[in-house]
Amino acid sequence: QVQLVESGGGWVQAGGSLRLSCAASGRTLSSYVMGWFRQAPGNDREFVAAITWRNIARTYYKDSVEGRFTISRDVAKNTLYLQMNSLKPEDTAVYYCAGRTNYCSGSGCFAGYDYWGQGTQVTVSS
Repeated sequence: QVQLVESGGGWVQAGGSLRLSCAASGRTLSSYVMGWFRQAPGNDREFVAAITWRNIARTYYKDSVEGRFTISRDVAKNTLYLQMNSLKPEDTAVYYCAGRTNYCSGSGCFAGYDYWGQGTQVTVSS
């Protein structure tokens, strides 16, 4: 089992930046890919970004955040990050860290996650 704890959320004005962190504990070596999802009020939870956890890092992004958000990892620290720049009001949501144990590639990494954190709120004001 893997436990995930997010931090770094908060309030920011449009155009600003935030950095989210996700500390993982437990059987982290079982993870194939780690990702970030978000859920705005009244909306379904949606994929934001993912990164493979072993060997060479491959990254995947939702189209609307590519170029503004950067996902990264520190495997030695068992920590996942999401650097969010040029934030927009439509980025407002609860952001969740998640992990997946099975192989995936490309858009296949946008779903099928096995364990989740509790989430951290990000609010972007206009």
